[in-house]
Amino acid sequence: MIFGDLKKQGVSEAIDEFLGFAKGKAQIVANYGIGDLKQTCTAALSPEDTEVLKKCDYAIVFGGDGSIISTARNVSKASLPVIGVNVGKLGFLAEFSVAELEDFFPRLKKGTVPVDKRMMLNCRVFSDCREEKFCSAAINDIYITAGPPFRMIELKILVDGQSLAGCVTDGLIISSPTGSTAYNLSAGGPILSSKIEAVVITPICPHSLSFRPIVINADSTIEVFGVRVNEGTTISIDGQVSLNLTINDVVRVEREDSDFLIVNNPLRSKWDTLATKLSWAEQPKYKQYPNV
Repeated sequence: MIFGDLKKQGVSEAIDEFLGFAKGKAQIVANYGIGDLKQTCTAALSPEDTEVLKKCDYAIVFGGDGSIISTARNVSKASLPVIGVNVGKLGFLAEFSVAELEDFFPRLKKGTVPVDKRMMLNCRVFSDCREEKFCSAAINDIYITAGPPFRMIELKILVDGQSLAGCVTDGLIISSPTGSTAYNLSAGGPILSSKIEAVVITPICPHSLSFRPIVINADSTIEVFGVRVNEGTTISIDGQVSLNLTINDVVRVEREDSDFLIVNNPLRSKWDTLATKLSWAEQPKYKQYPNV
């Protein structure tokens, strides 16, 4: 099964190149545009899409990390491994080039590929009458932003029913290990190994010097209450799906009951990707003096 955002430059050409290569070597069960799979608010695929996914061995996504994340939220219920082909900018999750995928192809046919299993998050939003009004899986993160008119908001955070913290802040990030190198990292949160089963809670510009990011057990239940919010306060899933939050809403985050399966490029490691893509742990550039 092939996915690609055909609106992005270079994606159509990359897909056409791979289709030409794969002709006679593999059966392409379906060719979807990003977002073509039909989902309900409970993250259940339509019966037609479920039957298509059952026939597939892999989902190959052409694009950037956003395309992979969007696809993975859809196919994770079917335990379908995702292969990311980078036609985007960063390509942190998209580990293969088209040429590398073609070289890697014999291993795909044999089924001898390294598949990384990564935990996901599940987000539900309830109204004041405890009616569920929103539900979505998340690959990277779930975050709340203050929104217009951009006054700081006040949130109360509970973990497993016990009060963790109250904060006056510009927002809050709840991140998976995969998402620890995304918004969480930019906001000063820690980098986690993708194989760790844990959740990071990171405030966005808190009005407190002592509210630092915290890492908690993956099986914890996190609840966030809005003590004071703005008209434009929003909760966002992976920066792709969003909902306006009101003062009476309750956000509940738990571990998703399915995992995100991604095929790793054996030519690269997680730490290589950190170094090459994000310049992590790069040494200082010392000035070189000529010999005198």
